[in-house]
Amino acid sequence: MIGPFEMVVGIVAITTIAGIWKAKNGIGRDKFGNEHRVDNAESDRLRDEVKSLKERLAVIERITVDKESSLEREIERLRDR
Repeated sequence: MIGPFEMVVGIVAITTIAGIWKAKNGIGRDKFGNEHRVDNAESDRLRDEVKSLKERLAVIERITVDKESSLEREIERLRDR
């Protein structure tokens, strides 16, 4: 007969092995906890989309900073008059 400690160790071991097997076979979970197959092509497409969005955000940030600094220069120029 097994004791409670051995039972807990067994449950943890089974859960760990199942998690490793799922990860190796490309089975993931969405934000609601539903299991689904992870498609590598879709993952690559999403990574590319995130990369392009980050690049666009960097451009927008640079434009915003440039406009702020040029606005400050214009205000200072008008004050000096």
